[in-house]
Amino acid sequence: MGGTRNSFFSWHRRMFIFTFTCALAFLPAFIDGRTMKYQTYEEDAPGTIIGNLAKDMSVSLSLGGKANFRMMKQFNSSFIRLREYDGQLTIGERIDREKICKHSLQCLIAFDVVSFSKEQFKLIHVEVEVKDINDNSPEFSRRESTLEISENTAVATRIPLDVAVDEDVGTNYIQNYQISVNSHFTIDVLSRADGVKYAELVLMKELDRETQASYALELVAADGGNPSRSGTTRINVKVKDYNDNSPVFDRNNFSVDLPEDSPVGTLLLDLNAVDPDEGLNGEVVYGFGNQVPSEIRQLFKVDRKSGRLTLESPIDYESKKTYEFDVQASDLGPNPSPTICKIIIQVQDVNDNAPDISITPMTSITAGIAYITEAAAKDSFVALISTSDRDSGANGQVHCTLYGHDHFKLQQAYEDSYMIVTTSPLDRENIPEYNLTVVAEDLGSPPFRTITQYTIRLSDENDNAPVFSKPVYEVAVVENNAPGAYITTVVARDLDLAHNGKVTYKLADSYIMGSPVSTFVSLDPATGSLYALRSFNYEVIKQLSLRVQASDGGSLQLHSTATINLKIVDQNDNPPSITQPVLNNGSAEVLLPKDAPSGYVITQISARDADEGINSELAYKITSGEVSLFSINKASGEIYLNRELNYDVDESLRVTVTVSDNGRPSLTSTATIHFTIIAGAPPSDRTIFRHSSDGESGEWDLSIVIIVVLAGSCTLLMLAIILIATTCNKRKTVKRGRDFDPDKDGMVNLEGGKNNSDQLIPIHSENVFDVHPYSNKPSFAGSLQTGSDTCSNSEDGTETTCTYEPDNKTHGAKLEQGYSTLPGYGKETLRPITIWKGNSFTTISARDPQFSGKDSGKGDSDFNDSDSDVSGDGLKKDQTNAQNGLWACTSECKILGHSDRCWSPSAIRANSNSAHGQHLSSFSKTASLPRDTLRRDNYYSAHLPKTTGLQSVYEKVLHREYDYMLVTPPRPARVQEINDITLPVYSPTTTRCQTNDV
Repeated sequence: MGGTRNSFFSWHRRMFIFTFTCALAFLPAFIDGRTMKYQTYEEDAPGTIIGNLAKDMSVSLSLGGKANFRMMKQFNSSFIRLREYDGQLTIGERIDREKICKHSLQCLIAFDVVSFSKEQFKLIHVEVEVKDINDNSPEFSRRESTLEISENTAVATRIPLDVAVDEDVGTNYIQNYQISVNSHFTIDVLSRADGVKYAELVLMKELDRETQASYALELVAADGGNPSRSGTTRINVKVKDYNDNSPVFDRNNFSVDLPEDSPVGTLLLDLNAVDPDEGLNGEVVYGFGNQVPSEIRQLFKVDRKSGRLTLESPIDYESKKTYEFDVQASDLGPNPSPTICKIIIQVQDVNDNAPDISITPMTSITAGIAYITEAAAKDSFVALISTSDRDSGANGQVHCTLYGHDHFKLQQAYEDSYMIVTTSPLDRENIPEYNLTVVAEDLGSPPFRTITQYTIRLSDENDNAPVFSKPVYEVAVVENNAPGAYITTVVARDLDLAHNGKVTYKLADSYIMGSPVSTFVSLDPATGSLYALRSFNYEVIKQLSLRVQASDGGSLQLHSTATINLKIVDQNDNPPSITQPVLNNGSAEVLLPKDAPSGYVITQISARDADEGINSELAYKITSGEVSLFSINKASGEIYLNRELNYDVDESLRVTVTVSDNGRPSLTSTATIHFTIIAGAPPSDRTIFRHSSDGESGEWDLSIVIIVVLAGSCTLLMLAIILIATTCNKRKTVKRGRDFDPDKDGMVNLEGGKNNSDQLIPIHSENVFDVHPYSNKPSFAGSLQTGSDTCSNSEDGTETTCTYEPDNKTHGAKLEQGYSTLPGYGKETLRPITIWKGNSFTTISARDPQFSGKDSGKGDSDFNDSDSDVSGDGLKKDQTNAQNGLWACTSECKILGHSDRCWSPSAIRANSNSAHGQHLSSFSKTASLPRDTLRRDNYYSAHLPKTTGLQSVYEKVLHREYDYMLVTPPRPARVQEINDITLPVYSPTTTRCQTNDV
């Protein structure tokens, strides 16, 4: 019974009392904590003092009324109030123990308090026990009840009575039952498995209905409070007439274990009672006893006839763990005497509840978000996690895990309480917010899991000083600027937030030329813009070094500095000043010896310019006066004679000398020099001879030299480009000549000269070459000269010898299915074929019906291709044409993949007449294919794979007679003797073979 009460209390404590405890020994950031226990009584008035934490724990309080204690907020914290200054605990509102703890023997209100002491946290676990007072009286469910008992009921028979209910616990609960004095009945007080006390009516003496038919009894239930409270009910006992036998159960009591997830309709017991009587007296019916409460009747059902006890409604282990009730069996005879069977249902826990998670942050502004300063040390406390599970045993044991980031971890505090603590220093500027996941999982099978998302935000601390974009700013300003002119802007950024990140600027105190820097420039404190307060003079001050300080707005300001080097840029604002000779009203007098030789240095004009750099570079020049007699060195200002003097003594000569600087614009000073001729010769040490005709130094200007060098380089580059372009153009022309193909450059219609496909052909329709049969008669008399090709007659006049200077192997085009294609060109790019027909050569078109085909030139045509004009059947019909048009594939052809090279003649007819054989033999020995010298030595490769059709042709002609075939490479040519076929072709150049009649 005690274990049941403890389990019942544990569930209510997790559900209604705020259990936030910490094992502070695990946290170095905390002082070792302790648990403070207090007691109070229910129904105490609000404001009743419970205790004082500061006094009880001897905590030193901070001055100034600052908070020293803070309660971790919970969902029902209005019961207990905490004064934050000294930790005084008082009643917040009236506490009704029966509402929050019900029948639990111990009722605790537990919470956690954080104590701030010497910048350290102390977590205090407080438990306030609410003591019960006897404020509830026992009560019966019915004020009056009736019992029917047969007169033959045996002595010591027990009859259950109604149970009284008392909400109080402990000694304030029901301690005893009493019954009014009578001669036949007494009571026996018992306790159920759940600790509830009840009474049973016991028959002490036999009844006799004829003597006394009824009895009026009063049952009293009394608690143990002081003063004691009680409740009464009236019991009316009626004595019934005798019925011989009562039903008898197999057993007087049953105990059933029932899993809480059992479905409705589950069979719990199949009760059986036997009555030996006959008829209605022996027919047994079942039902609940009269004292069974309605709760039992709603959860369970007894079948009246069969006695089957089944589950009527779902049960919950967390609501109630044990049910105890009576089932009675009675017959249908007159004055039945029922028999009682006690049933105890033990509800077995099933893991049907997921864990609950409650998170209480140390500091929270928004629900579901905990705040912690980024300056928190390692192992700093962030939030409390309290888990609970309504299940029991392993099903109610919860394991908690934290996911999301390794900057935080969980530490178990007490039972099902955990703390979120930091594992390393935090930095808001790197990670301002953490999204963590808390997973609570029980140990049931299968386990239940609860997942809660939780956010931790870092509050900003002023831990970042402003940082300038660069430590040194190099700035220039032109002298003579207007006061108030903008100079530059410095920028510093602070990664902190709000006031901690607000940057202000100021100039560090310093002096320039004895005056504060603030008299020279001003700095906008908000934007960092620097302005000039005066007009700067380069000749007075050339550079200012300023120190700028940037400060944030934190409570403890952080600073950083940067340097501004302000350079004053010179302007050409000072004209040259002539210092030698000393001028008087812009002129000076210089003595000149009459006998001074040519080149004699008379004097030197010296000047200086207050500017610097190019603005101070001076040039001297004589602008007027005796220009032909005097010259001046442009760089040094020395004035010397160009020739000997022919003037009289005391005669005066005047020149005007101009001194100019090299600024933009140039500034000039002028001096007038009066030379007075005196008698005598000049001192020897002042005689300087100048070999230059004009007396001035011929120094090269650097800009002129650069221009000349660039011009020369561009000229050379242009010549190189022209040379390369000319060379490439020549090579391209040669290549085009070699690759020229009349059938490609101009499509030749070989079918009677009609329907020319090339637009250029109609233009030359009148200028075409003709092809005629070559007879075996000596018609090749004379020689044919085309380029390097030479055609001549043999000595006997019967054989024709055609030679070609390059000693290369004769190439031809492979003929497949009676026609030839140019490799690398489309289907329609076909070349004419010259064959030996009978006793003469004949050039035919590739579009001739007996040799036409549609091969792509890539070997994709087959012997029986449906696209081909000549199929296998066609060859069978005209074997003569097939023999004239088909050639065997040589071994070289097999190796080269049917290239053009493999189609040169390799066989001689065996059965020809002597004339033909002799002629062919002679031709095969001496004939070579003429070709253009501009063409490449090797012709295009056909790359035609040997198809099945071609293989069959090869097998047919391998041992058969065939006419000699000569495949000529395409080249422009004109044959004069034309009688048969006219082939219009476009020929960019005309090459003729002259024929000499014999």
